[in-house]
Amino acid sequence: MTQVETNALDEDHSSPVTDAEIFAGHEGGKLSVAATRPISRPRDLSIAYTPGVAKVSRAIAEEKSLAKRYTWADRLVVVVSDGTAVLGLGDIGPSASLPVMEGKSVLFKTFGGLDSIPLVLDTTDVDEIVETLVRLRPSYGAVNLEDVAAPRCFELEDKLKAALDCPVMHDDQHGTAIVTLAALRGANLVLGKEIGNQRVVVSGAGAAGVACAKILQEAGIGDVTLLDSKGIISRGRAGLNPIKEQLAATTNSAGLTGGLADALRGADVFLGLSGATIDESLLGTMADDPIVFALSNPDPEVHPEAAAEHAAIVATGRSDFPNQINNVLAFPGVFRGALDAGARAITENMKLAAADAIVAVAQDDLGPDRIVPSPLDPRVAPEVAAAVAKAAVADGVTG
Repeated sequence: MTQVETNALDEDHSSPVTDAEIFAGHEGGKLSVAATRPISRPRDLSIAYTPGVAKVSRAIAEEKSLAKRYTWADRLVVVVSDGTAVLGLGDIGPSASLPVMEGKSVLFKTFGGLDSIPLVLDTTDVDEIVETLVRLRPSYGAVNLEDVAAPRCFELEDKLKAALDCPVMHDDQHGTAIVTLAALRGANLVLGKEIGNQRVVVSGAGAAGVACAKILQEAGIGDVTLLDSKGIISRGRAGLNPIKEQLAATTNSAGLTGGLADALRGADVFLGLSGATIDESLLGTMADDPIVFALSNPDPEVHPEAAAEHAAIVATGRSDFPNQINNVLAFPGVFRGALDAGARAITENMKLAAADAIVAVAQDDLGPDRIVPSPLDPRVAPEVAAAVAKAAVADGVTG
């Protein structure tokens, strides 16, 4: 970003946003449908609707693939939620989740140039959600799952991937994971560290924590120590669900047991995704020049100024502190690249390519307070899209 843009962002945070501004910004919703071509003459009407539209419908009936060219479905992302894990608000239901999903659709259009509509469903039954999206499949091109509670979100995503021939991604999982990996790569470039030599402590084994652990493993992390509300997830620990049993088998090679204090001792990276406040003194037990990502919103696990007393690099999920790790760096470009390539799925290599593309945008001016680009940097989504499309072709999931 230019210095002018950076200054503008600083000025934007000079005074707090008021409740009146917030509610005014949502009145009537944040979305509308606009025509791609004007209808101002009888001729325009005849082309856009009857009788002209019948010729297009007849052509699609004869050759189904023409729908990609002559409708918006192939470029439309549906943002789907059941309202069971909305931001930090929890299970607030589909209607209350709609402002969030509208906002997500706005971000798709603003940063990815993709049309998007929110689709909130009044059911928490995984099979009912899958059946609904299967029946609606002719109307859209990709599915962004949002704010679905764990562990159902894992089952839902897996079943949708199996049932649909289009990109499906749960952004709370994979968007967070992509940007977290990009941020860690950026931090390591600043500090001259290698990911293969690092042990990361992931506090929180929900949707984001599980996905972050998995992508870090794919990227070659030295070791992952994952914690839930009962402590370190380890082999032989009683009461683990199937997802955690799988992670226990592939993480924690050091064989640690106990709680956060035991996990952080000697660790290189702390990744907070649990919402629980931690004792900042524990950061002092980590390895030299540790990296701290306290990503819970609106309240990080540890205040960034306190974390900076112990850590070489600190990041949060908030826009009013340096190093904001924000999913908007990932999902618009990921979906844009997948749809540009005609991908039938979003693969692990596509996610890794997205992370690399994000950090590459900021590579020329990385620093302790800039390990990823600004979420408003207009270069990010096109670069991510190009990298994702290339990876989709390489993985053979296009066409």
